[in-house]
Amino acid sequence: MNSGLRQEYLAALGLEVWTRRATPVSPLDDALRSGDALPSGDTAALREAGADWGELKARVAACTRCPLSATRTQTVFGVGNLHADWLIVGEAPGAEEDRRGEPFVGRAGQLLNSMLLAIGLPREQVYIANVLKCRPPGNRDPGPSEAAECLPYLEQQIALLKPKIMLAVGRIAAQNLLRTDKTLGTLRQQVHRFGLARVPLVVTYHPAYLLRTPADKRKAWEDLKFARDVCSRV
Repeated sequence: MNSGLRQEYLAALGLEVWTRRATPVSPLDDALRSGDALPSGDTAALREAGADWGELKARVAACTRCPLSATRTQTVFGVGNLHADWLIVGEAPGAEEDRRGEPFVGRAGQLLNSMLLAIGLPREQVYIANVLKCRPPGNRDPGPSEAAECLPYLEQQIALLKPKIMLAVGRIAAQNLLRTDKTLGTLRQQVHRFGLARVPLVVTYHPAYLLRTPADKRKAWEDLKFARDVCSRV
């Protein structure tokens, strides 16, 4: 991406262009040396093992494992490049996603696109999914049992995709993926590991939150650069 176009995307995020100052030890180096990254995923992931993309999508579309199947318009499987290095994971579909069958559409999706483009990643180059494949009524937070029933689908998506990095957007997604109740602020700027393959996972803010709290866009920009650095080392 040329510098002029990159500056346009940064402007869309409401961020000023700045240059990195040298530091003796980077947060990434600390994270990679810490050895305390939180593991996630277990043998439950094997429930969908062996399914290819088509079969897995069909299983999701026909899923009735939790009560959300009775209230959804349609399932929201995921979208993007099936050879992507980056997997973006949100918490659950919203009303527009439930209607269109695609994650991260509407204003939040547009901001996510701008965030990714700011680090040189068009939406078409990443894969985007949610922890839940069905919309919780009223956009409420997913329940623990709902997340547990849906997580094996995501695990198999990861097994098929083999991403270099996962970016968890939002507190709910991060807490469900990492099986923790720690705050998003505590989880940021660290390299976590997800699943049996121990995929590097970085946490940042949900675009919908950033639309409500634009002052935190600067922190999200730091998270994106951190994730890019992590991916470059994989």
